[in-house]
Amino acid sequence: MVSRLLLLLLVAFPAFAVEISGVKIEEKERLSNSELTLNGAGLRKRAFFQVYVIGLYLPERITAASDAIGAAGPKRILIHMMRDVDADQFGGALTDGMKDNVSESEMKAFEPRIKQLQAIMLSMKEAKKGMRITLDGTPAGTVVAIDGKTAGQPIPGEDFYRALLKIWLGEKPVQDDLKKALLGEKG
Repeated sequence: MVSRLLLLLLVAFPAFAVEISGVKIEEKERLSNSELTLNGAGLRKRAFFQVYVIGLYLPERITAASDAIGAAGPKRILIHMMRDVDADQFGGALTDGMKDNVSESEMKAFEPRIKQLQAIMLSMKEAKKGMRITLDGTPAGTVVAIDGKTAGQPIPGEDFYRALLKIWLGEKPVQDDLKKALLGEKG
């Protein structure tokens, strides 16, 4: 009887891999027909402010940054906002993170796609506390969703998604301990 009750509880409630600053991050996420596994999660801080909780989902766990960036198949970056941030500032931070981790010629080549990403970010006006933003790497390109609703058109190119991943996993990540957390390293 107890084991049946335990089984019902496990089925009824999703399995949370971690809880960071009160935000529960699920062990698995579904993207199209694929089930993705939480590779790692962490907290983005700026000075003493908690900006967002982020989770990286991949088809399988990967501990090397270059392997995670280059991994084949669908991927998801999940961002749960911990404070209100102006959309222009949020989009600018993404662009700056890319600029720090790709060559000048790559940034030049990305300009039209960066403008597309900026337009999507500006359409939300503000990244509000509690908002869930996903950046999905799909065969159609980078798909941005805000609170589960697709925003804008897919941004083409696997190279663009890899550049986004470099914001957190590149040679000059936005935050060193966050890179380690996304790669599943324990603090």
